[in-house]
Amino acid sequence: MSLVSRSLAEAELAQLMERFDQWRQTRPTRHDPIPDWLWEQATQLTSHLPLSRVAKRLRLNRQELKKRCGQNDQPQLTSPAPVPVPDFIEVKADPAWLATGMAIDLERPDGTRLHIDYREPQPPVAAVIHAFLESP
Repeated sequence: MSLVSRSLAEAELAQLMERFDQWRQTRPTRHDPIPDWLWEQATQLTSHLPLSRVAKRLRLNRQELKKRCGQNDQPQLTSPAPVPVPDFIEVKADPAWLATGMAIDLERPDGTRLHIDYREPQPPVAAVIHAFLESP
């Protein structure tokens, strides 16, 4: 997991902690069950953060959270499983490429594509590629 996605997950966990605290303060009785929408958000975070960390920060029973995460293991027909995207791919240049030029095709997880065709020995494409891959 990249640092960016981990920090986003940590921010989500902090926000979810506030939602849990608010629910705990406003529930009619101490024995009211946790709403399903809160459980769902907690189980989603376990795909980005360790289950034990999520359970501890949200003050949840670890075994109950684990059981509910098992319910989420069922295949979903509406959304495909996320495809892991490498953080970095090193490509070593072949001297023959420099004489004839090169084409680069990139595709983001959302399906957006970028095609770069160039013939310069050392074109400044790194910034363009970085901007393309980092944009939403």
